[in-house]
Amino acid sequence: MKQDRVRLRPEIESIVPYRQGASAAEDAFKLSSNENPFRPLPAVLKAMATAEINRYPEGSAAILRERLGERYGVSAERIQVAAGSVSALAQLIAAAAAPGDEVIYAWRSFEAYPLLVAATGATSIQIANRPDHGHDLDAIAAAVTDRTRVVIVCSPNNPTSTVVMHDEFISFMARIPPTVLVVLDEAYVEFVTDASAVNGEKLIDEYPNLVVLRTFSKAYGLAGLRIGYAIGAEYVMDAARAVAIPLSVTDLAQRAAIASLDHERELLERVASLNSVREQIWTGLVGQGWAVPRPHGNFIWLPTGEHTSAAASIFASHGVIVRALGDGLRVSVGEAESVEKLLSAASQVVPMQRTDAR
Repeated sequence: MKQDRVRLRPEIESIVPYRQGASAAEDAFKLSSNENPFRPLPAVLKAMATAEINRYPEGSAAILRERLGERYGVSAERIQVAAGSVSALAQLIAAAAAPGDEVIYAWRSFEAYPLLVAATGATSIQIANRPDHGHDLDAIAAAVTDRTRVVIVCSPNNPTSTVVMHDEFISFMARIPPTVLVVLDEAYVEFVTDASAVNGEKLIDEYPNLVVLRTFSKAYGLAGLRIGYAIGAEYVMDAARAVAIPLSVTDLAQRAAIASLDHERELLERVASLNSVREQIWTGLVGQGWAVPRPHGNFIWLPTGEHTSAAASIFASHGVIVRALGDGLRVSVGEAESVEKLLSAASQVVPMQRTDAR
């Protein structure tokens, strides 16, 4: 007899759930999840120890929003704190898009984007990246229609580690109708050293339809606590708050984020050291003959194409776990001790690319 099944939305059943980066054996380097390899500062751990986890958190993250408001020169009402910047993005898409609407973003970009759009019943419009792996903002702007509700721009782009330049973003925004929400996803912005790159905090008062996403997961090393935020117009943040899961940002996370802001200089010194490792890796890869886009996040993109699965296995055999994404490998910048193994594995993969080039 045929077994009855619960009726689910077909567009949800048809998509593959988000898969996080593979875990690593004890003697391997996990470079698959863009995590910060440094443990939290003692001051951050001390702040977390004061949390009363038998109590619900303060649901609006009021103290943290006040601190962030002071930092960015905006009112606390213009900030929404969520369980990671991806949660804030989910709230924004849910608030703006419904079945029949469209959400535009570059591809390849963050794997969660199509999942978040599908969850609302809206339609994803994916615009191919340029040959240099950066966003094609002209093509994205040209794809906007009366059905467009949200446009997502990721800089640095996950997974290609490319950035959008300030001037091109300004030109792009001039082409977007003010009724369309533009989300600038800057989860890795603290790792950017190019002064010509876009920086959302300098633009939040210029464009009423712009929302900037930031996170404490990467540069601040709080990935396991899940806390990020959005900055935008108050009524847009109110809409995000309206669809948020109540009390989803824990007291532990809020206390850790505030302590991280108190000790930001120390944390950004860690970012500088990771950037040094990033440059060492990138220089080594270019020297091996890799055509690798210049990285601006805490990760590097290796365009391995049809050899991606085999290439990931080679890295694993060298004790380096990377993220295989169909047409390439995303390699996180981790401990300095990982560089030798990483480059040794890469030197065995690059001949595959040279064969294709011929």
